[in-house]
Amino acid sequence: MNALIRFLLSGLAVLLTAYLLPGVSVEHYGYALLVAVVLSLANIFVKPILIIFTIPITVVTLGLFLLVINAVIILLVDYFVPGFQVDGFWWALAFSLILSIFNSMFSEFTKEKKR
Repeated sequence: MNALIRFLLSGLAVLLTAYLLPGVSVEHYGYALLVAVVLSLANIFVKPILIIFTIPITVVTLGLFLLVINAVIILLVDYFVPGFQVDGFWWALAFSLILSIFNSMFSEFTKEKKR
């Protein structure tokens, strides 16, 4: 049940982030859920490969290149999801930053309470 709630909140975070940024658009909540799924899959399978290939530049930039990798992942999701559009690299970077803020705020709702 907790995973379903996190999935729905992740779709809501995508929808809210697209609403806030004029360079990002999502047609409706169904596409926002699809973006959440494809983004999760890209973060699981593609992102580690990109991180391994870019270790030297990531070390030189003290980890800031990971922001570029996040933006590239967002642009990759834009390519594969038809109802989701990002107008460029900078909008993808802003989208990834704001989406991570929303997801961290929403994660407070799904935390298990300690006894």
